Amino acid sequence: MKNLFKRFTQGLVLAVAFLGLNTQAADDGAKVVYHVDFQDTTRYSATLTSINNILNFYETELMEPEVHLVFVGYGLRFTTDDNLDNTPYKADEELLKRREELKGRLNALMTVRGVKVHLCDKTRDEVGLPRDKVYKGIDFAPSGVAKIAMLQSQGYAYLKIQ
Repeated sequence: MKNLFKRFTQGLVLAVAFLGLNTQAADDGAKVVYHVDFQDTTRYSATLTSINNILNFYETELMEPEVHLVFVGYGLRFTTDDNLDNTPYKADEELLKRREELKGRLNALMTVRGVKVHLCDKTRDEVGLPRDKVYKGIDFAPSGVAKIAMLQSQGYAYLKIQ
C-alpha cells in the first residue's frame, strides 16, 4: 500500500510538472510581432487576414494572444489617410481604392481584438507627416526596427507576410 501511494504521488508530481511546462510553452507561443515595411496593398491585406487568423487560433486554444503590428518605411502608407504626395511612400491607385476597407480592418483589430499597433516615428518624421494625421490608436515607436528587436527579445515570434 505504501509503495502504491508513493507511485501515485510521483505520477501526480510528474503530471503537474508536465502540465506546467505545456502551459508555459503555449503562453510563449501566443506572443507575435508582425512587420510591415512594404508598399503592396494585397500583401498588407494578407497581413491583416493572417493576424485575424492567428487570433482566432489562439482563442480556440484558450490562449491569451499578444499581437503587435509594427509599421516601418513603406508601411507608413497604411497608417494615414494622407496621400503622402511628394514622398517615396505616395499612395497608389490600389491603395486609394482599398483604403477605407483596410483602415476599417486595422481599426477592428486594434479596438475589438486588442492588437497593439506601432509606427516608426523616424519614418513619420522623415516625410514630415504630423502625428495627428496618423490613425487613432497607433502608438509611435522612436525606431520601428528597434521596437521589433525589443519584442523579439521578450519572446515574441517575428512574422512578415511574403
